[in-house]
Amino acid sequence: MFKLAKGRMSIWAVVGAVLFMIVQVTANLNIPSLTSDIVNNGVVNGDIDYIWHVGMKMIGFSLLSIAAAASNVFIASQASMKLGHRLRNDIYGKVINMSNDEYDQIETSSMITRTTNDVIQIQNVYIMMLRMMLMSPVMLIGASFLAYNKNHRLTLIFLVVLPIMLVFVGILLYLAVPKFKAMQTKTDRLNRVFREGLTGVRVIRAFRRDKFEQDRFEDANRDFTQNAINVNIIMAFSFPAIQLIISGTNVAIVWFGAKLIGAQAMPVGNLISFMAYAAQILVSFMMLSMVFIMIPRAQASAKRIQEVFDLRSTLKEDTTPVKTDNTPGNHSLEFSHVDYRYANAEEPVLTNVDFKADSGQTVGIIGGTGSGKTSLVNLIPRFYDVEKGEISLDGQDLKHYGLADLRDMVSFVPQKAVLFRGTLRENMRFGKPNATDEEIWHALGIAQATDFVKESPEGLDQYVEQNGDNYSGGQRQRLTIARALVKQAAVYVFDDSFSALDFKTDSVLRQALKNDEHMQQSIIIIVAERIATVADADNILVLDEGKVVGQGTHDELKNSNEIYQEIINSQIKKGDEA
Repeated sequence: MFKLAKGRMSIWAVVGAVLFMIVQVTANLNIPSLTSDIVNNGVVNGDIDYIWHVGMKMIGFSLLSIAAAASNVFIASQASMKLGHRLRNDIYGKVINMSNDEYDQIETSSMITRTTNDVIQIQNVYIMMLRMMLMSPVMLIGASFLAYNKNHRLTLIFLVVLPIMLVFVGILLYLAVPKFKAMQTKTDRLNRVFREGLTGVRVIRAFRRDKFEQDRFEDANRDFTQNAINVNIIMAFSFPAIQLIISGTNVAIVWFGAKLIGAQAMPVGNLISFMAYAAQILVSFMMLSMVFIMIPRAQASAKRIQEVFDLRSTLKEDTTPVKTDNTPGNHSLEFSHVDYRYANAEEPVLTNVDFKADSGQTVGIIGGTGSGKTSLVNLIPRFYDVEKGEISLDGQDLKHYGLADLRDMVSFVPQKAVLFRGTLRENMRFGKPNATDEEIWHALGIAQATDFVKESPEGLDQYVEQNGDNYSGGQRQRLTIARALVKQAAVYVFDDSFSALDFKTDSVLRQALKNDEHMQQSIIIIVAERIATVADADNILVLDEGKVVGQGTHDELKNSNEIYQEIINSQIKKGDEA
């Protein structure tokens, strides 16, 4: 937990919080002694002037305590909130720069919990540490010393009370700590089930699984709620028990103190101040216990956050990366005997992939579901790294490029069409922030998206909902294709990005790509399920179980490749022949 705070929390804020806390404790410890002086020297002797004089001191110490406490709380809150702010920024920065291998290790729902709930736990415990954890031991020691000075015989009461408190706190820790730790994993589960329900609501309705999903969420919710109730019951029980111990201690102090006063062994004022110190001792002890109850939960949260920071990317960058050339022209992309397997997988997902493409060429990749098509194109921008073999761009191994530079050379359209909340213009400029409206309209034209964009009176300023939910599936795909085309790149990768388009739109879009002057100087990689989408490619790779089982033009493969013929035959029945 302290490792997370290092470099993210100002040492001067901590020093300031400690100094104000010491001032507050010092002021609080002086007030009972002044009360004792008023009773012993003022009330007993009827000295009104003395009472006013000491009373003004008490008011002064009270105001000083309030000011110091407010300053301590302000500084502690500022420091802990800034810690949370920096932690969230660092976690998000880590996630954004993760390789896909790293990202696959932690569920999305858990990542959200770690960025929000876990960070809040860290913030809360640091506020407590800068307040209670520092104040409690100082108050405990100071009050014990001053109580002993008032009457050392009465302090023997604490030899009975403190062990009772210790046993009670031990039981509290034993019962509460495991439940506090469990809160985070139960929050993960609740978030996961809720997120799955939200993202899959259409599927749930289509298969009439509403009741099943409601029961699943109810189970996770009940588990989380019951754990939270148990925690609150334990904590709720603790406060009356503490009050009982404090009240019992006060009764014992009054009982034995009265005997000492009757024997004229102790002034009345000392008994009053002793009771105040006793309350400070017990409250300090209990506050310290509360901190130790909260720390395990925060420690669990800190461990979960640290797991994110400890993820080590399998993608290594060259210390002296080669320069990139992203201008249209002569580019080449070559796979040389490439193997790849996912982390912890027994079998490789790609084996001995070997092909080459030059500027102006279109490479089609086709194959059955699970044949490795997406895995192959994910290697081009180095979302993953090859296990064996080499991928080179313009004659240089991809590993010799800086990741940012490499991805500047590649424009990628993923399987899932993702748009971001904002205006359409902002989405189109995602890959090229300084793109002109003319460039955007040109890309929209190639992507066959001009018509429905112009239908809106706002044009490029029309609002895009999260995930592009205010567009149809085909419109989203065309907009993501246009966004990729706005960016100037050496390689354009379309990972099954035409699947939601009708045959006519698919054909016209591909013809527009082929006729565009810039695209004629770039390499185009198209992954598809439909033969028609890749039929006019210069080179078609046929994948089966991660292996290239055929390579050539449509006519060549149609006459000689069995797998390709099977795909054609399966699609002829659907009228999907080229």
